[in-house]
Amino acid sequence: MNTNTLPRRSLVDGAIDRLRQAVESGEWPVGRRLPVESALAEELGVGRNTVREAVRVLVHVGLLETRQGDGTYVLRRLDPAESLRRLRRTTLRDQLEMRIALESEAARLAAERRDEADLQAMREALEARQQAGDDLEARIHHDRRFHNAIVSAANNPALSALYEYFSEAVTETIERTERDAALPEPDHADHAVLLGTLERGDAEAAAKATRTMLTPALRALDTL
Repeated sequence: MNTNTLPRRSLVDGAIDRLRQAVESGEWPVGRRLPVESALAEELGVGRNTVREAVRVLVHVGLLETRQGDGTYVLRRLDPAESLRRLRRTTLRDQLEMRIALESEAARLAAERRDEADLQAMREALEARQQAGDDLEARIHHDRRFHNAIVSAANNPALSALYEYFSEAVTETIERTERDAALPEPDHADHAVLLGTLERGDAEAAAKATRTMLTPALRALDTL
């Protein structure tokens, strides 16, 4: 770990960042016991109270684990909360490309695995989206319902969990394209085409329809 002293303005935040970096870089692998508090304080150039607070935060987010009477151990390599913060700092282009990757594969699988209940959930969400009209908040909500129904119909727990993890970024891309006139948002007809491919069980057409819906917004970014 880099042992340069931390700036006074953000001692706890700096300690958190340095401890997180040591874990993410593999310097401290999963299962590793951290040095004792006094050693960490000396290494970071901060007080023991600062180290204690930094460790407490990383235990709270699930990166570290404190074992009573035994010490603090690395529980996992990545901090989920920090991953979300990094995601929020990505560009709209990055987020749209991510949506295309996740949703096109979800649509392909959903076309092969959906049942009538799945299709009915999609139809209801899409109808509600259309009925929302100029009510932007309602339209965004039902748009999310439609895409969530497709991901659910893919019947892949790993994909569903990943999509849920990125759900806030997905919502932000929908909101940005709905609110920004310069970024084309797929209309009802586009969504209806996608639904039709799912009803027919055409996996490749479903994946293509998803990409076709979102690609215009990507292209529009090149002109902004």
